[in-house]
Amino acid sequence: MEHDAGTRRQGLLAAAALLSVTAAWGSTFFLIKDLVEVVPPLDFLAVRFAIAAVALFLLRPRAVLALSGDALKRGVVLGLVYGAAQILQTVGLAHTAASVSGFVTGMYVVFTPILAALVLRQRIGAPVWIAVVVATVGLGFLSLDGLSIGYGEGITLLSAVLYAAHIVMLGAWTSAREAYALAVVQMAVISVMCLIMTAPGGVTLPQTGGQWLSMVYMALVAGAFAMLAQTWAQAHLPATRAAIIMSMEPVFAAAFAIGFTAESLTLRTLLGGGMVLAAMLIAEAVPRRHVEAEVPHLSQ
Repeated sequence: MEHDAGTRRQGLLAAAALLSVTAAWGSTFFLIKDLVEVVPPLDFLAVRFAIAAVALFLLRPRAVLALSGDALKRGVVLGLVYGAAQILQTVGLAHTAASVSGFVTGMYVVFTPILAALVLRQRIGAPVWIAVVVATVGLGFLSLDGLSIGYGEGITLLSAVLYAAHIVMLGAWTSAREAYALAVVQMAVISVMCLIMTAPGGVTLPQTGGQWLSMVYMALVAGAFAMLAQTWAQAHLPATRAAIIMSMEPVFAAAFAIGFTAESLTLRTLLGGGMVLAAMLIAEAVPRRHVEAEVPHLSQ
């Protein structure tokens, strides 16, 4: 009983950590919108993740240097997958509306249980599928005014598949003990990927103190903290449950936009946000008598 109670508490703590991650991500939307008008998106990603990786490495260098060769390889693969998703999402955003991009990217909540079932042989129960459907409809209310399928949407959909793959792989390949080091490795890989792509034209840096303040916030809070918290949390949560919790990101984004910009609260925002919140609560209410069995780990 004590073990079950401890596992349940750990699961709730992991869910809370992921929820804080989505809040951090949601808080960056209106900041990113202003910053990328000065700093090109790939330059922004390269500098953001470089600052995050260096900061975490300097805090605990021994944790990173003690990482085994196999764990290092897993971290590099995770970073490549996540970095590719970020880059594809950025490219897709140049060819589609931001609202459509947000909805299509959020489709990782659908792809995650599909990949978990196919790759990890996880059995996805009916309540979880119900939560996935409710979250998807809620994302539609939050994001869409119309949807057409073209090049930009196709590229963004591919990024959603990669985000789902990253969520599934993170849940299967990480342990709480290695979470810190793997977070550093992933962010370093993402930064190097973006630097390689942007190097021919040079790297554009923020121009003012305010822009640097925004960059540092996104690097340390929405970058370093978020990646560390997500990596640790997914060592304790099934991938599908994690994806449903993370679908709260646009809800937080809308809340911050309403609170700090001129955007107003609409019925659609309330309805969409309420449905995503309901989906998370449905996923959290699913009985989990064998929690550890729900988080299969690939051989390491």
